[in-house]
Amino acid sequence: MGKNDKAALGRALVKHHNQMVQQSKEKGRFYRNQQRKVLESITDVNDIDAVIEQADEAARLFSADNPVPNLLVDPPPWNAKMTVEELDANETRAFLVWRRNLASLEENEKLVLTPFEKNLDIWRQLWRVVERSDLLVMVVDARDPLFYRCPDLEDYAREIDEHRRTLLLVNKADLLPYAVREKWAKYFHLHGILFVFWSAKAATAALEGKMLGFPTEKQNGLQESDDTKIYGREELLARLQSEAEEIAMTRRKHSPSVNISGNASKSVVVGFVGYPNVGKSSTINALVGEKRTGVTSTPGKTKHFQTLIISDELTLCDCPGLVFPSFTSSRYEMIASGVLPIDRMTEHREAIQVVANRVPRHAIEDVYKITLPKPKSYEPQSRSPLGSELLRAYCASRGYVASSGLPDETKAARIILKDYIDGKLPHFEMPPGTSDEEPISSGLRESDSSDCEDDGNSEDESGPTLEHVLTDLNSFDVANGLGLEKVAPVKKKPANASHKQHRKPQRKKDRSWRVHGDGDGMPVVRVFQKPLNTGPLKVG
Repeated sequence: MGKNDKAALGRALVKHHNQMVQQSKEKGRFYRNQQRKVLESITDVNDIDAVIEQADEAARLFSADNPVPNLLVDPPPWNAKMTVEELDANETRAFLVWRRNLASLEENEKLVLTPFEKNLDIWRQLWRVVERSDLLVMVVDARDPLFYRCPDLEDYAREIDEHRRTLLLVNKADLLPYAVREKWAKYFHLHGILFVFWSAKAATAALEGKMLGFPTEKQNGLQESDDTKIYGREELLARLQSEAEEIAMTRRKHSPSVNISGNASKSVVVGFVGYPNVGKSSTINALVGEKRTGVTSTPGKTKHFQTLIISDELTLCDCPGLVFPSFTSSRYEMIASGVLPIDRMTEHREAIQVVANRVPRHAIEDVYKITLPKPKSYEPQSRSPLGSELLRAYCASRGYVASSGLPDETKAARIILKDYIDGKLPHFEMPPGTSDEEPISSGLRESDSSDCEDDGNSEDESGPTLEHVLTDLNSFDVANGLGLEKVAPVKKKPANASHKQHRKPQRKKDRSWRVHGDGDGMPVVRVFQKPLNTGPLKVG
């Protein structure tokens, strides 16, 4: 091959590379124009690009060609004659109007709204699952079911189809004592909530040939009822199919010519919805019998809804986890509950304080083999440990030190929060209105309660004294490296010269003017009077 041939080959390769780069750029522009992006959950809009994109989208929709619609008028319903572009524009317009209403509530009513899902594509996944399903299953965490329950979603499902019902699947029920499950069952029955206790972890272990024991705590020799028992895989599948078939049969009786779900007459669809990280994917895998959806502790693993055929009569539909707006909870509670990603938190002490308030002091000490600082004598002896106290004690026991030389509280907070979510730290919430006549657990050991009583009797009702406050401030400064620790004096070797060993005697200062305990609070002033000269006068 000659020199000219080699040069021509090089130019051809460079030209081909440039063409591939240009095609890649054009393809990227095409997908951006078509809004075909990777589906990602967005709960906080902090990126300037996301803000600009939403502003551009709002300007495009609410322009002269698309005026701002009346807030009292609902967007036009879907029909078969609508094009994809028309449906997309209607859904986007309704979504932006809804977000504007929430923003006006925050501004006008002075309400604090927790982070919620701001990606329209995630909401579209939810709408499709609700439209397809005969029975809607809302998966919640058994340790705090009402936190993960969304009554607005139940109302929305009934608005679409009056015959559709919602079943509360109380997952992780193996972490609750039997007495707590019994109280929750009574609460659900009292409020007319359809529910089932379930454990995806136990069902998965049963498929693998392992057996996990449940904290049944049967009292007085009574057998566990159907309301409080934890369902197995086959039992749950049969229950879901029977509930869905009953709904489909009722719908056919009232409207035999209309099949809303669009399924065959003998097939029913059960949709699974709920917050992120409550165990929807684990539940689907346990019911299917194999791994069909990804499972991780990070919220938002499932990106698109999936349709899984169990049999000719039953089909499951899994929806991505979705964070619903709420005015009752806080950001830190959502982080501690696993709804928001732990790795993205910036204020770790507040999230750890939620854990410290819910988990008994002795349980934290027993799990981590640490000793938490006890309350001061002037503080309530039954108070929960502070988040800073828990983080410092944990870092000291594990040797976690950041590059700055201070305790690595961020690393410790992530580990503690993951243990809290996974159930390593025992905790659960009781139903509202539960009386304290039969407490499940006092949250304190007998020794702790006795110490509280003794300290409470000896506590001065007048409150903290100045000495206590100064002692706390001094200990806080020393712990944070702000105070000056006492350094042992260095002994100098005496010099040979005798005159250098001479020390001038120091005069003792008169401090008798200081206030004593028996004084009236005012300093004592001593007056010294010069004696009079009584000698004979000299006359010059």
